[in-house]
Amino acid sequence: MSPFALLARRRFLPLFVTQFLGAFNGNLFKNATVVLILYRLGGDQAAGGKVLATVALALFVLPFFLFSAAAGQLADRFDKARVIRASKLLELAAALIAAAALAIGAPWMLLAALFLLGAQAALFGPLKYGILPDLLAENELLGANGLVEAGTFIAILAGTIMGALTILEKNGILIVQSTVVAAALAGWIASLAIPPTRASAPDLSVDWNFAGQTCRLLRDIAQTPSLLGLIMGVSWFWLAGATYLTQFPAFAKDALHAGPSVVSLFLAMFSLGICVGSLLCQRLLRGKAGLRLAPFGLGGMAAFGLDFVWSAHLPAGTGDALLGLGDFLAQPMAWRLSADLLAISIAAALYVVPLYTLLQQKAEPGHRARVIAANNVMNALFMTVAAGVAAALLGAGLGIKELLGGMAAANCLVAAVTYRQMKQGPLS
Repeated sequence: MSPFALLARRRFLPLFVTQFLGAFNGNLFKNATVVLILYRLGGDQAAGGKVLATVALALFVLPFFLFSAAAGQLADRFDKARVIRASKLLELAAALIAAAALAIGAPWMLLAALFLLGAQAALFGPLKYGILPDLLAENELLGANGLVEAGTFIAILAGTIMGALTILEKNGILIVQSTVVAAALAGWIASLAIPPTRASAPDLSVDWNFAGQTCRLLRDIAQTPSLLGLIMGVSWFWLAGATYLTQFPAFAKDALHAGPSVVSLFLAMFSLGICVGSLLCQRLLRGKAGLRLAPFGLGGMAAFGLDFVWSAHLPAGTGDALLGLGDFLAQPMAWRLSADLLAISIAAALYVVPLYTLLQQKAEPGHRARVIAANNVMNALFMTVAAGVAAALLGAGLGIKELLGGMAAANCLVAAVTYRQMKQGPLS
């Protein structure tokens, strides 16, 4: 069965729409806030704007460390559909605060709204993946995860571009205000149609000690090697993906002397590739999740990642002005770079979508949401460490091409390790 058939089923469509609008909304407001702070609200000192922008990004990620463990417990303890609806009400409240903050122009209020949206995303994470096995048959999970992954990256792309390009335009604040509130309201309405599910662990006592519960959650996962391996694999995908996505602007400017429109092209190609690869998983694996594609996916990320770096060079005769999209596409290397990015992201999706599905299938139903919560904590940790290491290396004088070349080489190493582990004891 084609995974697109799931979009006609109540068992899947309302959840897909709910998660799509949530991902779009969070990235719309996050990027609009960062641009607004950098260009209007950061004060006269450029450093002040950069500090506030960095704080804004950190506040969006911090809730994943703080609240993922509690979110996993709530998802296992109660009907997941009811908790999803509650989380969407939190998003609606955050959206109203965000709209008010944009009207007032108060940085602290914008940061508070961003933190609340991050908290809602942390709460929703274990729910959207944890509820899928409750709503769908096992042979539908791979296709459903592919659609969720594809939809998430399309939403991220749309929110990122709209937030960055709209906020500083005439009536831009009004457009962002109305869109954020409308998307949150539409997401809550869509969540009302999600079918109810039975509580997986109705006798579970929710522990609100965030730090202690997070440590216990990770310790429990560490005692289950098969789940830990899958979580580490998914986290590697997010580490690599975050490295590419955050370094696109610097790569375009420093390696290609290109402007923001080329960055948007790179984001679009990367997101398109994730969509294509996610949807290919169902066909290539014939609906049965497994690790057969993992080494090839990582190998593709490595090979095309290296070619992406090798193919990039400063165009001859460039002046002070950055290349626009048309001038960039007139360069022979532009098409090769675009194809490389498409191939990198297709390979990445072929690698990660089966891992998500195996994680859902191998986790015990009564602990599934908490396992996914542990995965979300580890994802956030990997991305945070990657950002810190990249910043340190670039600050020490490493070039952007060398950084991305090192990422490709690391993918090659992880592919070899993954292949060796599969030979020793495959999970599928």
